[in-house]
Amino acid sequence: MRNIRILDCTLRDGGYCNQWAFGEANIRKVIDGLTEAEIDIIECGFISNKVQSDKDKSKFSSVEEVSAVVPTKKADPLFVAMINYGEYDVDKIPVHNDSLIDGIRVAFHKKNVIPALDMCSALKEKGYKVFIQAMVTMAYSDLEFLDLISKVNRVKPYAFYIVDSFGMMKKRDLMRFFALTEKNLDKDIFIGFHSHNNLQLAYSNALALLDMRSGRDLIIDSTVYGMGRGAGNLNTEIIIDHMNNEYSQGYNLKPILTIMDEVINGFYQQNPWGYSLPNYLSAVHNAHPNYAGYLSDKYTMTVDMMDDIFARMDPVKKVEYDKEYIEQLYTEYMNVSEVREQHREDFKSIVSGKSVLLIGPGKSSDVEKERIKQRSDRDDVITISVNFSYPYLDPDFIFVSNNVRFRELSEKDKIKCIITSNIPDNLAYLQVRYKDLLNDNEFVKDNSGLMVSRLMIQFGVKHIILAGFDGYSYDVLENYMDGPRILMTKKAIIDATNQGMAEIFSKMSKEVELEFLTPPVHFQI
Repeated sequence: MRNIRILDCTLRDGGYCNQWAFGEANIRKVIDGLTEAEIDIIECGFISNKVQSDKDKSKFSSVEEVSAVVPTKKADPLFVAMINYGEYDVDKIPVHNDSLIDGIRVAFHKKNVIPALDMCSALKEKGYKVFIQAMVTMAYSDLEFLDLISKVNRVKPYAFYIVDSFGMMKKRDLMRFFALTEKNLDKDIFIGFHSHNNLQLAYSNALALLDMRSGRDLIIDSTVYGMGRGAGNLNTEIIIDHMNNEYSQGYNLKPILTIMDEVINGFYQQNPWGYSLPNYLSAVHNAHPNYAGYLSDKYTMTVDMMDDIFARMDPVKKVEYDKEYIEQLYTEYMNVSEVREQHREDFKSIVSGKSVLLIGPGKSSDVEKERIKQRSDRDDVITISVNFSYPYLDPDFIFVSNNVRFRELSEKDKIKCIITSNIPDNLAYLQVRYKDLLNDNEFVKDNSGLMVSRLMIQFGVKHIILAGFDGYSYDVLENYMDGPRILMTKKAIIDATNQGMAEIFSKMSKEVELEFLTPPVHFQI
């Protein structure tokens, strides 16, 4: 009879959502719950030489350390951990005995096939069940994949995986790779399938494999609540329910629901995962999902702009995330338009000797509207609203660096806009170079309030009055006067953004007189 097993990798793949900081009690709660649910294989986390020992994290510094979280009286599940090739010296791994985890999964990219398989052979000789995880299966041509299988057969691992690393695999792709694997992989090696949900196909692809008229033994990977980077993974609770209904398996769903309620839901509230347009785009362009995360965290781009950036990416660079590369690509893209500066001298003469009142979209701009209106009425004040048209007065100018915000403005408002070079438009009063206004703090590098303040300093303004630059709250409903908008939901990013605003405004205060008409709410100068 065909052997189908479920491998839950919540503590490993789910760790991308919380930096593996599940907490010691939660790590044990997840393992105990998965054991009670009778999940076949439980992956306890990563083993890496890049981390220090931390009992609250599921990224471990040794085989012994990860083995310590496994129940003393092992039941039926196999307990495994993953090593990314290059992150651990195989010589440091002890010979297997009953006190250690049962198996090790080795993940690697195509460029490292030969040394990674040598590592797999060494692990097998030490007595571990070896799971070979050649990442980004779609990066292999059919001939390359057949050559890989031939090499895998010489290792004779416990399992060999088809890996949909970027969630881009369609059913026809999966069926092609499965056919190649089924025909050419040694019969006593499990065929594994690891998927991501960028195109919402993780579940349907898993069902397609299960429905195949094949006698091959399978391992299907999943995570509780689909917890995983970006769009997430195949849901454990959904796939085991299907296995129970269609294959009369005896998985116990209730412990999984308890894990969802008592552990996973809390992390979801802090940093949600799941389907999104940026993650969809990363899959369509066969790119690493971290690129989607970088672009979506900017909140300065329309979806079609993100699509343009993905289309410009070097195919070789797409496979492995390179932060410096995407930062450079993003900055170059935001600087693509021809700059129209015919009104530059006119604007300089307008602000010469004047104070400039910058009105941000924070809630204090609504609460303190009377104070703002009174200040703007003075003859020595030029008023500029930032990324929106302030409803309580008619600003002299509107500064816009966000294409999404610019599209919301009326034709009348666009005529008096000062826009950055990432915004293609012929109506605006003045266009300035995007890259000339950036600062050196990663989290607020292109913050609109800081950019327009920098621009005023470049024009020789000596006194800048700030209103509505409140910083950011964890509660998205508290961030904008004109209603809730999508904003960073990761608390660490919000904290870093507020800190960055404080840092850069403090530096600017040494170049220009800064007056906060409405004091910042979420940061201090």
